Amino acid sequence: MSLSTLDHCSIRTAKLPETRNFYVDILGMADGARPDFDFPGHWLYIGDRPVVHLIGIDTAAPEGLSDYLGGTVNPAALETTGTSAFDHVAFRAKDSSILMKRLDDNGYTYRERMVPDLELFQIFVEDPNGVTVELNYFAEEHKAA
Repeated sequence: MSLSTLDHCSIRTAKLPETRNFYVDILGMADGARPDFDFPGHWLYIGDRPVVHLIGIDTAAPEGLSDYLGGTVNPAALETTGTSAFDHVAFRAKDSSILMKRLDDNGYTYRERMVPDLELFQIFVEDPNGVTVELNYFAEEHKAA
């Protein structure tokens, strides 16, 4: 057995609407088909692939999520902390000026970086849960604003 590609990442959140809006309205993903789980959520797509799974924490009934994924769910802890060991998720992207305008228009703080020797421009921004999202724009995909 060998790995071939990252299938998706999941984010548990007590801020489901804000998180969905960040990935859809700011990053441009599409909210698409999702199985009928016993807990709220969204599957967010790039093209035909659901690459970000949002897992909503129903504070009134978190057992649906616990029953499916296992472990305990502490909704209060998710309100104040990020994701511990999961440091960040990165996407390759095109036309950084579009994203920077969306971030500026919606009041998001972000960091711009240029990777030495790679002609790689990066934008780092935190989603509503404190998860760092890295956007990578290689030379041919980066357009100056």
